[in-house]
Amino acid sequence: MMNPFSSISDLEIIYPDGDGQPMTESDPTRDYLIYGVEALGVYFQDRPDVYVSGNLFVYYKRGVPDAVVSPDVFVVFDVEKKKRRSFKAWEENGKLPSFVMEITSKTTQENDEVEKREKYSRMGVTEYFQYDPTGDYLQPALKGARLVAGTYRPIPAQLLPDGSVSIPSEVLELDLRLLNGELRFYNPATGKKLLTPLETEWARQEAELAQQEAELARQEAELAQQEAEQSLKRAIARLMGLGLTINQVAETLNLSVEAVQKLCDR
Repeated sequence: MMNPFSSISDLEIIYPDGDGQPMTESDPTRDYLIYGVEALGVYFQDRPDVYVSGNLFVYYKRGVPDAVVSPDVFVVFDVEKKKRRSFKAWEENGKLPSFVMEITSKTTQENDEVEKREKYSRMGVTEYFQYDPTGDYLQPALKGARLVAGTYRPIPAQLLPDGSVSIPSEVLELDLRLLNGELRFYNPATGKKLLTPLETEWARQEAELAQQEAELARQEAELAQQEAEQSLKRAIARLMGLGLTINQVAETLNLSVEAVQKLCDR
């Protein structure tokens, strides 16, 4: 019987983990690539069957090393959440990304608009988003498309009252919003934007600082109240030492008799 692992496709074909070239990205491309991968990673952190990555080789045909694409940000469902050097569909029960986002620019326009678009449609990528952080050619700078009968159809964008452009992703169950040129993912269920781990830590530290400041203000208010009570008690003692009745003391200090009595009892 022939060894199932002795074919040329298994033994001799090499699927590189990279193209051997150093990764060179502009600041906006790098920043939003990192944001997309990290924010979605946090969002799906409790889903062991969701894999989020970016700028990673995705091989979609066994035995064809050229059948490869490297999305800036992508999400695959129903696969194990683990670290990978590359993603090979045949090792993942045929699963491929359902969501892809490219951080695009004028220099990558042809590749993103034609070559990758065709590859993603052949791969069956359900949603394909493009974001142009510098506004080189996309107007508006964010657009999304959904695969319908093998063809990408634009996903209608909505203009929100705050001036942001919002496009829903059915795949992610999130909204992609563009406000003043800045892209953020939003959870429509909570209305909150997705944060990266670093932004989450900043938010935690800010909340902790606000809590400490509130506690300090409470302690200062409590101390001030104690000092005010001590001052009133001294005043009451002086007045009563002069022979004033409790009613007269209360009238002099503009307090109720009950308040004077409580201060005397403390």
